[in-house]
Amino acid sequence: MLESLEKMLAKGVDNSLLRFGLGKGYLDLKDYAKAAEHLQKCVEFDPKYSAAWTLLGKAQLGQGDNPAARQAWEKGVEAAQAHGDKQAEKEMTVFLKKLDRQS
Repeated sequence: MLESLEKMLAKGVDNSLLRFGLGKGYLDLKDYAKAAEHLQKCVEFDPKYSAAWTLLGKAQLGQGDNPAARQAWEKGVEAAQAHGDKQAEKEMTVFLKKLDRQS
């Protein structure tokens, strides 16, 4: 799947859905740097994409960048609240609380 998405990107197709797919795929492979790169692009295309903010925080955390993870989840909570995505809001709030306990 990742290979075909990368080919689409190479052909000039670039949008939030494509970047989300790439980000999720690389996150599943634990390639946190590539995941974060694509998910960052995804939220630049669509700042209200709360699922992308959730995964971006996970990718940042996977790289050991807790401040960036916190920032992603805080922006994600705002995005989720803005369009009533209660599940994403709840999930990212839990992640933020876990970060607080680690600090």
